[in-house]
Amino acid sequence: MAKELLTPGYIFEASWEVCNKVGGIYTVLSTRAKTLQDIYKDKVFFIGPDVWVGKENPLFIENENLCAAWREHALKNDGLKVRVGRWNIPGNPIVILIDFYPFFSKKNEIYGKMWEDFQVDSLHAYGDYDEASMFSYAAGKTVESFYRFNLTENDKVIYQAHEWMTGMGALYLQKAVPEIATIFTTHATSIGRSIAGNNKPLYDYLFAYNGDQMARELNMEAKHSIEKQTAHHVDCFTTVSEITNNECKELLEKPADVILMNGFEDDFVPQGRTFTAKRKKARATLLNLANKLLGVNLGDDTLILGTSGRYEFKNKGINVYLEALNRLTRDKNLKKEVLAFINVPGWVGDPREDLVERLKSNENYTTPLECPFITHWLHNMSHDQVLDMMKYLGMANSASDKVKVIFVPCYLDGKDGIINMEYYDLVLGHDLSVYPSYYEPWGYTPLESVAFHVPTITTDLAGFGLWVNSLKGSYSELKDGVKVIHRSDYNYSEVADVIKDNISVFSGMSDTEIKVIRKRAADIAEKALWKHFIKYYYEAYDVALRNAQKRLLLGEN
Repeated sequence: MAKELLTPGYIFEASWEVCNKVGGIYTVLSTRAKTLQDIYKDKVFFIGPDVWVGKENPLFIENENLCAAWREHALKNDGLKVRVGRWNIPGNPIVILIDFYPFFSKKNEIYGKMWEDFQVDSLHAYGDYDEASMFSYAAGKTVESFYRFNLTENDKVIYQAHEWMTGMGALYLQKAVPEIATIFTTHATSIGRSIAGNNKPLYDYLFAYNGDQMARELNMEAKHSIEKQTAHHVDCFTTVSEITNNECKELLEKPADVILMNGFEDDFVPQGRTFTAKRKKARATLLNLANKLLGVNLGDDTLILGTSGRYEFKNKGINVYLEALNRLTRDKNLKKEVLAFINVPGWVGDPREDLVERLKSNENYTTPLECPFITHWLHNMSHDQVLDMMKYLGMANSASDKVKVIFVPCYLDGKDGIINMEYYDLVLGHDLSVYPSYYEPWGYTPLESVAFHVPTITTDLAGFGLWVNSLKGSYSELKDGVKVIHRSDYNYSEVADVIKDNISVFSGMSDTEIKVIRKRAADIAEKALWKHFIKYYYEAYDVALRNAQKRLLLGEN
């Protein structure tokens, strides 16, 4: 018989990305909020940094009536400056934004106490460590204040901290309010990401790396220390995929208690006629852009490819994508013209005026603009990795090349000055997406792609890729909607060939075959909705609450 899970009465979730769009964690929190709100209506509180002080934050709707008595008490008695309101996302959960700057004056005292209680070594802190830690500590103090003012020991309370940046708050609560059950979620180990980003082989040598030693070598001691100590001390330690769990075991010396896979909501995917109309518009926009930039006329049967995400050239596999595209130009089996996009925000300057001028015109151009592979000027044109590699490979986007590559180095927020369409409105215009990641704890971008019925190519070094393989019980192929390539520390060239071959095969498929693949891609996305993945969170709540009870009993004895 299945055991009955303990369920919380209140949930507090702290993250640097609450009402603050930075990366994938924002997607995790904001898409899951509605599912939690449906079950724990207004008993879920998201806690974020008030980095918008004095500026309008479109994601936060302040409501001075919410928790007004506690807010006044927190300011007067605990010196906490907080704003309370709603997160402007589906579900509209309650949000507490904290002004953490006053805590900087007590920084050394806080770090000293963390060392004393939990051996957190903040001695070599630099960069964003101080800012994140002061926010994290302030978040812990805020939850303590809320708990003492509004709740009792009979209330089952969960505090979930995301990433090393919120570890200190979880540790603070563990000591100050032991009745609160703590969960720590690492979405990527700071040291694993650093090893991969520093061009060291991560996977073949994972068993041989010592996390503490690597932290010293890569100047990551403070971040690694808070992450490791939090993982060891909380009531429930979690991560987002099996592949990241391997890192946790080796580098943090602690396996996860529960794996919380990243789901999402598909409410942003248009349906029926709207989908068809939007796809048509996106394709027309992309083909028109190619004409204005490259001076070529590409037909509607052009194969449009794309990759996107953070500008981590090696970790996200942007380098191997370019390598594959370069090899594709010489592939005899390629049946269609290929227009490939790299939608990755770089150190962007201004939209190109010459391109803006052309885009205003209805004329069909037959001559390319100067530098015909980028839509916006960069501040570092001569030291950009994408442009450098294209130059090195001799990719010129000349009219006779069967494969043409366009780099869009900005956030597609609808206001970039060139495309002026949001990312989700553009991605459905692609025929195929490529995400050949080397380091990718989960991988929202390929998941979003299949949600828009766009088949994708990814690797088994991405949590998403591994999960897709687990659905099938073997390596997933392009005909299944997602092609998962085996990737290791050393098979870069082989991966580039597999990508090239799959694009080539796809270019020769009939409309009927493609329709089936698009349907299978969407079916995979459906299996990753939060309604299926939320159960892992319930499991984590249960583990945390049971371990907190044990902790309290031990403390009393």
